[in-house]
Amino acid sequence: MRATGATPVEVDFDDAAALERACAGAACVVSVLNGLEPTIIGLQSQLLDAAVAAGVPRFMPSDFSLDFTKTRPGDNRNLDLRRSFMARVDQAPIRAHSVLNGMFTDLLTGEAPIILRNRRRILYWGDADQLLDFTTKDDVADYTADVALDADAPRFLRVAGASASPRDLAGIMTRLSGQRYTLFRAGGMGLFGVVIKIARTLSPKTDAPFPAWQGMQYLRDMSSGRGKLSPLDNERYGKTNWTSVEDVLAGPV
Repeated sequence: MRATGATPVEVDFDDAAALERACAGAACVVSVLNGLEPTIIGLQSQLLDAAVAAGVPRFMPSDFSLDFTKTRPGDNRNLDLRRSFMARVDQAPIRAHSVLNGMFTDLLTGEAPIILRNRRRILYWGDADQLLDFTTKDDVADYTADVALDADAPRFLRVAGASASPRDLAGIMTRLSGQRYTLFRAGGMGLFGVVIKIARTLSPKTDAPFPAWQGMQYLRDMSSGRGKLSPLDNERYGKTNWTSVEDVLAGPV
């Protein structure tokens, strides 16, 4: 970070005065906290309070997700936490901006159970032609920096470095690998909901923010189309070098 001109500051979040001093003079505080309720609601609220106390004019909560403003409460634990914090920040005397970016494209190389390379299949639920939104972490960081510098930014900014359906992904993987990838429909959205409930019930209790069933909840919100990003704000800052899904999948796994 120092190489880029940033100055890291170590702060105890339980020290409100120190946290306020760390925020002092900033034009915008960008939160990248990640976790469950103690973090997204607890620590992030402490950061918000410090920003307000320091007179910071703008705050960006750690949302960076699909469009949770359009999804159903109760369907996704992690997005419900973001929805709860949204109510908190929107009542604070500070302007808030949230960047919504779909799924991080980087996850397609392994963590997201969509591309089954060993079976040359694309696993999907519902409609094979439902467009899914993807943005790389680097592109999100680049865009977020522009938002942080934009005093006139709107409350929500929706970006997608690329949108691709399961059918599109099969075509991309076929071109890249030289081997035919086919679609594998695991079931409809109703069955997906049942599978998620069973997985959550059988999973051991954990403080991990992304157990398998949580990833399923996220994929359900994408596959149903409820979390689809629209309209997009990709062009607001003139960024044109968005990383494609194909570029990410062509890289090392």
